[in-house]
Amino acid sequence: MSFALDARVGFYLAWRQLRRSSKWTNALIVFVMLLTFLNLVVVTGVLVGLIEGINEQYRQLYTGDVIISSLSTKRYIEDAPAVLSFIHTLPQVQDLSARYVGSGTVEANYKTRTDTNEKPNETGAQVLGIDPIAENELTGISRFVIEGQYLDPTDYDQILIGDLLIDRYAFGEQAGITPLKNVHPGTVVRITVNGATREMTVKGILKSKIEPLATGIYMTSGQARELFGRDDFNVSQIAIRLKEGSSPDAFRDLVRDSGVGRKAKVQTFLDSIPNGVADIKNTFAMLGNMISSVGLVVASITIFIVIFINALTRRKYIGILKGIGISGTAIEISYMFQSLFYALAGSAIGLIVLYGLLVPSVAAHPIDFPFSDGILVAPIPDTAFRVALLVVSTIIAGYIPARMIVRKNTLDSILGRN
Repeated sequence: MSFALDARVGFYLAWRQLRRSSKWTNALIVFVMLLTFLNLVVVTGVLVGLIEGINEQYRQLYTGDVIISSLSTKRYIEDAPAVLSFIHTLPQVQDLSARYVGSGTVEANYKTRTDTNEKPNETGAQVLGIDPIAENELTGISRFVIEGQYLDPTDYDQILIGDLLIDRYAFGEQAGITPLKNVHPGTVVRITVNGATREMTVKGILKSKIEPLATGIYMTSGQARELFGRDDFNVSQIAIRLKEGSSPDAFRDLVRDSGVGRKAKVQTFLDSIPNGVADIKNTFAMLGNMISSVGLVVASITIFIVIFINALTRRKYIGILKGIGISGTAIEISYMFQSLFYALAGSAIGLIVLYGLLVPSVAAHPIDFPFSDGILVAPIPDTAFRVALLVVSTIIAGYIPARMIVRKNTLDSILGRN
């Protein structure tokens, strides 16, 4: 008997067996396959999505699609006004924000400190000077003011301060950060940058899961120029959001080749991600795959047991089939088709649940992790590979017990002898 004929006979036997078997049993096995599929995809997708959530927040709330920043040997972008004029002429640009960036310290409660040996209530912070309107159009930063109010362009001696610099919001002391005590909107603090000190009032407190907002101090660009001693209008960063459909890589190359690349670093969002972040993402993917593999083994064992019991209870029937001329290969193929049905049915329902429900739901309502708004990462090529892995594992798990029973002596099977 040819393999093609064995396959046709095996398919008929499998279809006949599935139609006559308990619907509840079939539904339960398909449900196990569904859970296994979701375990394979969702666990890894959530772990990777935790890091992707951080990256996406950086893109949305800080870097934009392309960021131009000062060279490592400079504190600012040389000839920044000319660079900004050129960027504004490019049709791909939707929004941009030019920032003055520096490091400094902020001190609170200095007026009430009477003991000179007492540790000052101060901490280090990144100081950013912004155009409040342009920054808000780019990043929507005003949405993250949890106390007080957002900056106005005319605000003078007023700042926004990140929540991790405030003790009631912070997780405790971190490297270079000692959270400030008793700081609220209206509190006067002392900002020091490059030896220059100025008293400023806290207008609002920003709460975010990304570092620049959570550990930064924002003020108007005019105020920052005074504090930094900068009168040349050379900003430190230009964050750019492109119009939909524009290629960040092509835009980066265009700006870099225009001569800006000699004066500043021009990077896409992906270029600006530190290498360590990619390593963490790969590590989380490995952990997800390890956890998911346990579910795959459990599903394979489940199919093995189901097929083995099924074949064992139908041993006499299998013996009769062999006795009337049905080949053992056709019978084995029939059980492989049954396993294939369970795997494909579970995977098909899983795909509907994944892309029809889970991915859009998590995208609309990200998972609220302490340090990230996690998303569910499920690229179609990776999902297809996991479906194939589940199908192959299930077919093998169905073939082995079927072969064990089919290969027994035909007469012994018919008579029920061991």
